[in-house]
Amino acid sequence: MIQVTRNISLEEREIELHFVRASGPGGQNVNKVSTAVQLRFDVGNSPSLPGDVRTRLIRLAGRRITQEGILIIEARQHRTQERNREDAIARLVELIRKATERPTPRKKTKPSEASKERRIESKKQRGSVKKMRGAAYSE
Repeated sequence: MIQVTRNISLEEREIELHFVRASGPGGQNVNKVSTAVQLRFDVGNSPSLPGDVRTRLIRLAGRRITQEGILIIEARQHRTQERNREDAIARLVELIRKATERPTPRKKTKPSEASKERRIESKKQRGSVKKMRGAAYSE
């Protein structure tokens, strides 16, 4: 079990890990050993996620989520499989934690009477400045 929050925990079988070859640190070892991790998590069919968290997670994931609703996280920063695996899982947990935060609803506001008057007064001032720019005509 991977504990995300007090209420949400993921089962290990919900996450697929594939190890692939990675560029980056490792010298000649890079060409021989598959150290990069590709984590796949089926957001659309996960029984662990509540509906509202699922929709926010899909929106947060952006390009990392496929048409089928599978979230793909790639970790290739470290030289070992284990550290890349931990990094990928930590990034998944962090993304799900962000999705659990409910956005604060926007409160509609109206401009005050004084601000409306200031706005109109500044427009009048600007108009009079522009009016004064006209060519002076002589009679």
